[in-house]
Amino acid sequence: MSGKDSRTIGRSMEETKEYHLRYLRAINSPLRRGILRALKEGEGSFEDLRERTGLDAEALEWHLGILEHGFCVEKEEREGRTVYKLTQEGMVVDYVDK
Repeated sequence: MSGKDSRTIGRSMEETKEYHLRYLRAINSPLRRGILRALKEGEGSFEDLRERTGLDAEALEWHLGILEHGFCVEKEEREGRTVYKLTQEGMVVDYVDK
């Protein structure tokens, strides 16, 4: 992946460091890695992810916010509902915890 394709490469060294810190914080939790693994099964709504992960709504919302802020998941509105999907950066779950 080139720097142009990466969301974690900023316009300056300081911005890039900040992006990397956000990314590392996002993937540094076993619960958040569980959410990433759940999204590897396919994109899903908030309710889908609650079922796949077993997390309560408040915890899932908080962790999804960190994953989104850390470039690991994206959300989009479809037909009146929010759908979450894994980003290229979120694919790291394949290489963590092995």
